[in-house]
Amino acid sequence: MPAKPISIGSLHFNKKGDAVEHFKAMLNRYDVGDKVNAVDGHELRSVLALHPDAAEKIGCGVKDFSVRSADYGTKCFWINRSDGTTEKFSCSTCIRG
Repeated sequence: MPAKPISIGSLHFNKKGDAVEHFKAMLNRYDVGDKVNAVDGHELRSVLALHPDAAEKIGCGVKDFSVRSADYGTKCFWINRSDGTTEKFSCSTCIRG
């Protein structure tokens, strides 16, 4: 099966795997505890909109994003909502559905 291009906001990738690698590289630019900058945050909002449970993840609204610890000693992006609650999410799940 040939690779299918994917667009996420203003970003365009030749295949989903390229998109996953882009966001993985973004995650690796940050340390645990870092707040995500505004440019990367804009891209994360676009990919989050593709999540199968996007409405649930977004909740009352996204204030910003950060990088925190995840399961099994890994790190991941976290949504910091406007009401002070937080939720982790996977860019891979957003992209691959």
